[in-house]
Amino acid sequence: MLRTLMMTAALLSALSTTIFAASPSTRDLAAEDANRTLVVEFYDQFFNKHQVEEAARVVADDYTQHNPDVPDGKAPFVGYFSGFFKENPQSRARIVRSATDGDLVYLHVHSTNGPEDRGQAVVDIFRVDDGVIVEHWDVIQDVPAESANDNTMF
Repeated sequence: MLRTLMMTAALLSALSTTIFAASPSTRDLAAEDANRTLVVEFYDQFFNKHQVEEAARVVADDYTQHNPDVPDGKAPFVGYFSGFFKENPQSRARIVRSATDGDLVYLHVHSTNGPEDRGQAVVDIFRVDDGVIVEHWDVIQDVPAESANDNTMF
């Protein structure tokens, strides 16, 4: 019986070592950092400086858009925001924080349409493939005049 327990313990020990050794982190932090840099630089050029031509460099032609107000594709994306920037020439989007996870870049943003606008809290999620932005999701919430707590949205 003792021999069986010892053999079982040895086997379990060997298996657990193999399992842990076989599952190293597969994250490529250098690639994630490059993706973050690409997205942050694009975001500033596009949403703060309104340089819509920047999309030609980093947005895929078949860009997938999950915001229901904006069409799929690079050209429709540029067209939508060209109109928005004409109507809102003072719009700005201040990145408060960013994070990455694999091919995804997350931005927490304070977006305003002008200096007097309280703005919106935005979380943008971009998927990057081979140095090109290929997909986007967002969640947008108006910044209220009053809050039920003393915490900011940023």
